[in-house]
Amino acid sequence: MKQKNKNIIISGGGTGGHIFPAISIANAIKEIEPETNILFVGALGKIEMDKVPAAGYKIIGLPVAGLQRRLTVKNISFIFKLISSLRKSKKIIKDFKPNVVVGVGGYASGPVLRMANKKGIPTLIQEQNSYAGITNKLLAKKAQKICVAYEGMERYFPQEKIILTGNPVRQDLLEKIGNKDEAISHFDLDKNKKTILVVGGSLGARTINESIIGDIAKIGNSEFQILWQTGKYYYDDAKKSAAETKFENVKVLDFITRMDLAYSVADIIISRAGAGTISELCLVGKPVILIPSPNVAEDHQTKNAMALSNKNAAIMIKDIEAREKLIDAALGLLNNQEQLKSLSENIKGMALRDSAKIIAEEVLKL
Repeated sequence: MKQKNKNIIISGGGTGGHIFPAISIANAIKEIEPETNILFVGALGKIEMDKVPAAGYKIIGLPVAGLQRRLTVKNISFIFKLISSLRKSKKIIKDFKPNVVVGVGGYASGPVLRMANKKGIPTLIQEQNSYAGITNKLLAKKAQKICVAYEGMERYFPQEKIILTGNPVRQDLLEKIGNKDEAISHFDLDKNKKTILVVGGSLGARTINESIIGDIAKIGNSEFQILWQTGKYYYDDAKKSAAETKFENVKVLDFITRMDLAYSVADIIISRAGAGTISELCLVGKPVILIPSPNVAEDHQTKNAMALSNKNAAIMIKDIEAREKLIDAALGLLNNQEQLKSLSENIKGMALRDSAKIIAEEVLKL
């Protein structure tokens, strides 16, 4: 007798760091078992409500919102939204009849996994960061499996449930890395100069951009060049600064679409320390300077960065110190061949490959 198709709910989101790994997991499940029915559940008004349909999956939105960590009237509406989301989650589970529910973090994962647990449906949590958020710590008590990206997560979760899988990343992008000559031509760079790649995210990172603008003369007068993704909010100021100095070794872009080429040409990379970004950088294997964003829950980017810097797999500079230290650190690193080699070897050693496939297999086992 032929087994009926599996039904799987993937819940969570709120940021690209949550939803893009979730889509990667869904794609990996479909590659293994194409007939699987996958339903996403996200938070209304968040990024997943656009990105998931664009990836070809159905999504239902919940009215859930985050709990404010200080006394505020918003926490009254939080309670009502949570109750409403729990009721809606119960109906979604009743109608869709999932065999497994996957939580990837973010507001929506809480109500959906809570109702799945009450119905005795197996659940799997994917924790991207080196520091577990409060929602995942609560949900872990009833989860069957917990897929993590960092060692030492038994501090937060029952050890017998943990599987070290890494974070799903853009495998297709990473497979194309390597054509440095094409990258030199694409970005109009000097093939004889070492390159600093700066990536602050699609919106940009204020501190990183201000650090470069403040010390742009040091870069311009150096023997190196910089490929600088500013993000859309900071592009005009950065472009103006570069134009005024007239340095030909400063290339300013608001957004880099060909990240495969950017990675291939980079000798060092300056970046924030989001979980997905770090997982990608480990696979890229280039020396990295991380400036963790201070504007994130539980200061998790600092903890992500420390997981690498404590193993000499990256240099970490605090956000508050970046304007003073970042450019000097980057230029000093480029002149230190031994440190470049050591950082590259150590960060490669932390790479975990085929994460989406491994997580998908664990989901299907449940």
